[in-house]
Amino acid sequence: MIAFPPRRPPERSGAVAPDGLPMPGRFAHLHPDDGACLMEAAALLATGRFTDSPAGTHPALAALARAVNDSVTDDARLALWPLAADLADARPEGRTYAPLLVGAVVDAARATRPASRRLARESRACRRRAERLAQAPGGGLPGRVADLLWWRGPGRRRLEHALRVLCAAPDADERLCRLLRQAVAGARGHPSEG
Repeated sequence: MIAFPPRRPPERSGAVAPDGLPMPGRFAHLHPDDGACLMEAAALLATGRFTDSPAGTHPALAALARAVNDSVTDDARLALWPLAADLADARPEGRTYAPLLVGAVVDAARATRPASRRLARESRACRRRAERLAQAPGGGLPGRVADLLWWRGPGRRRLEHALRVLCAAPDADERLCRLLRQAVAGARGHPSEG
């Protein structure tokens, strides 16, 4: 789980969740009666199971969706709720997807801090990894292990750092919501590698 700076609690809106789905809420929940995060809603739509890591969603995209869900205000979270259906079936094939997604999040953070040398390095590293993977032959088991190690290590650290930068922006809700919408659209349109 990503730890973000505390945010001022928003005023409660009168909005309600779409029919058939639990109320949107922050963090993980034990049961749909307690509410659901965006990924838990996606899992309910896809399989009927209550989990925040549905098999139909790429792990990097699921991590981004959970972080955005937990970081935005209640009104912004409710506005993202329709994305649950698209997230339920957003698992692009290919090894380049995760570094491209993380690179896009890092680039969004660079827009708020253009002078950050760390973000510039992280963006270049993601781009180089995606380029190398695009040129590499099929990964097989060694490739899957290498991708998992990258995602659990530098990939996740880069994503978390970029999200902390975005959460500190004065217009964080707007930036995070736009970023997640773009990421979901990109995942649904990501070409298969073969």
